Amino acid sequence: MWLAFMLVVAALLAFDLGVLHKDDHEIGVAESLKLSAMYIALGLSFAAFIYWQMGTTATAQYLTAFVVEKTLAMDNIFVIALIFAFFAVPRQYQHRVLFWGILGVILLRGMMIALGATIVEQYHWVLYIFAGFLIVTGIKMLFMADKEHKIEDNGLLRLIKRRMNVTDELHGHDFFVKKRDPVTGKVRRFATPLLLALIMIEIADLVFAVDSVPAVFTITTDPYLVYTSNIFAILGLRALYFALDAILHRFAYLKYALSVLLVFIGSKIFVADALGWEKFPPEWSLAVTFLILAAGVGFSLWKTGAAKVDTA
Repeated sequence: MWLAFMLVVAALLAFDLGVLHKDDHEIGVAESLKLSAMYIALGLSFAAFIYWQMGTTATAQYLTAFVVEKTLAMDNIFVIALIFAFFAVPRQYQHRVLFWGILGVILLRGMMIALGATIVEQYHWVLYIFAGFLIVTGIKMLFMADKEHKIEDNGLLRLIKRRMNVTDELHGHDFFVKKRDPVTGKVRRFATPLLLALIMIEIADLVFAVDSVPAVFTITTDPYLVYTSNIFAILGLRALYFALDAILHRFAYLKYALSVLLVFIGSKIFVADALGWEKFPPEWSLAVTFLILAAGVGFSLWKTGAAKVDTA
């Protein structure tokens, strides 16, 4: 099952880079939606494979984890848009950054999930810590939903600029270039702002993974379900970025729904214990997740649409 999944992901990445985006070009909304629909269809179709191999309960857990991961990663899109704007990355080079970012995600999430699965297997009570952390994070996010991210205030970015030679301008799609040092006169290797954008996106994903990985572990402790739902959700979301980038303002209130979702996911284990259940029913979890997200999306579209009418 692991081999089948990795072969699917490898084939998707090879098809994406080698066929669909062999040459740098600006990805339009139509192409983005088609590519995203393909990834979503594959992610949902993989549920049939889960059902065939692992049964109904595992399928419900996978689908819930898939929806939760994709939705939590939506917040990542807001940050990615800010990073690209800060470094003035043209749209024709953004896919290249996101593609290599996906490779980093596959490795980083794999390590985090392997570590988390080992800890949970040895110390089951850690799930209660994960759950409590999600509740606190959800409440904190609820009160900080309107706070803007400021890339220039990132201490790690300032450290990287001090430690690395970085050009002031982009050099096509290259992450590194060789040029003459203005101080010494010697030819040296310089990083470009495109590399800094990639590093910042990887850091952003790592930060969001601190929330999303524990969230999935409270849904299921099966590392296969955790990892596959993570990767399929992120693959599709990166493709959807190019369509959502133009309409991010229409989802202004989705962050509040994400906050409620984190609190719900974290509270499930405590609710199950209080009611004497072995675990919170996966089917109920999936239904409540859809309800919370539908309410958040619906309210966002209604509120921003009403504001647009008032402005007009």
